Amino acid sequence: MARTLITALLAAAAVVTPAAASQGPLQVASKIFVEQRALDKAGAVSTSLAPATRAVPGDHVVFVLAYRNTGAQPLSDIVLDNPVPGAITYRAPGAGSAAPELSVDGKTYGALAQLRVPTASGGSRAATSNDVRHIRWRIATVPAGGQGQLAFKAVLK
Repeated sequence: MARTLITALLAAAAVVTPAAASQGPLQVASKIFVEQRALDKAGAVSTSLAPATRAVPGDHVVFVLAYRNTGAQPLSDIVLDNPVPGAITYRAPGAGSAAPELSVDGKTYGALAQLRVPTASGGSRAATSNDVRHIRWRIATVPAGGQGQLAFKAVLK
């Protein structure tokens, strides 16, 4: 089951919006890593990332989106949207990554503190990280030959 879940998570990885995709040769690759913790001889905990070939509920995972412009011209106004499967809880941007815009419905994006979730009574409540279903980054320009990566941390439910 864990292997099937990882395969499903990879299939749900980043999509480039049609406007960006029509601009040219933007390549996007998605990878998922599992955080592994170990004690060194001094008893200190160290954390490393390993490719996610197997994961179980409670594992901390990191989604990485690597992008590259293989063309001879710069690309502009790129939007990368990464769906967040229901089996994942968003936690934070990855180390060194720009903070993404978050969404609970795939339509309205912003900081988590700004998002609301409808309730059965017709009202709404403040969104939590468990409610996040899309993560989006906007990239103003990727120069010809330019590349970068974006990441976010999550927990497997």
